[in-house]
Amino acid sequence: MVNSDITLDSQIMSTEIKGSIVAIVTPMHGDGSLDLRAFDRLVNWHVEAGTKGIVVVGTTGESATLSMEEHCDLVAHCVEVGGQRIPIIAGTGSNSTDEALYFTESARKNGADACLLVTPYYNKPSQEGLFQHFKAVAEGVDIPQILYNVPSRTACDMDLQTVDRLAGLSNIVGIKDATGDIPRGLELVDKCGDRLSVYSGEDAISLALMEGGASGTISVTANVAPNLMAEMCSLALAGDIAGAAEVDRKLAALHSALFREANPIPVKWALVKMGLIESGIRLPLVELTSKYHIQVSDALEQAGISFPVAA
Repeated sequence: MVNSDITLDSQIMSTEIKGSIVAIVTPMHGDGSLDLRAFDRLVNWHVEAGTKGIVVVGTTGESATLSMEEHCDLVAHCVEVGGQRIPIIAGTGSNSTDEALYFTESARKNGADACLLVTPYYNKPSQEGLFQHFKAVAEGVDIPQILYNVPSRTACDMDLQTVDRLAGLSNIVGIKDATGDIPRGLELVDKCGDRLSVYSGEDAISLALMEGGASGTISVTANVAPNLMAEMCSLALAGDIAGAAEVDRKLAALHSALFREANPIPVKWALVKMGLIESGIRLPLVELTSKYHIQVSDALEQAGISFPVAA
């Protein structure tokens, strides 16, 4: 069933996605090959649960260890499975501008509604380099583009002035702020929110940012609790902060437990425990360390999430 409040016209899509957007995992078999059947089940689950959009092959989707062919093919597959029912946002960022252009153009051709582009990692560009990188992609590919700032992973932090410059460019329509800094996120909303949709990239502070005017969250927690995340976001965006806070309290332990080790290690372990995917993850990531199993299990239980006893 299509979410009736979502318009799938890619030219206006970004301003109309509000709420819980899942940064979906990439299910794998034990040998590391992609498990498309499990992926399809997850997409269908999110549509039914009220998730407002799907980010495919982002950080949580293990984009770093997918081949270029797998990356592009999975975007096309996600569009085929869910694209007429829910907006599909393709992760297309890279630390190579040419590669980011390639992935973004491929996503456009394959029918994605928008793209999410992380700041270039490892090579540590200057603020001018960041501006020129995103400007090249925005001018090179005609598709709505959401910036993604996650300095804890990239060793690269895009400052407010650079975002403000980029907000004036055609095709740049939003930003995922994963700095984890509430005042900074609220300043971003204040300075750029009239031109960009601002999304929280940290589940634990999503409610605070939405209370301050953010459009929603691009969520890891939504992988295991799509209904609750959708409900929390809907209440927050409707102005019912007390109601949203009540739901968010159920999720608080998950917001923490799912980051005990590098994402997506804990969330994939949780999905295995829930019986939704096989145990499969690609090196250099490995399965969740056993000392965190109880913490993640307890967090699932606190959120009211059931799972097979033998899982």
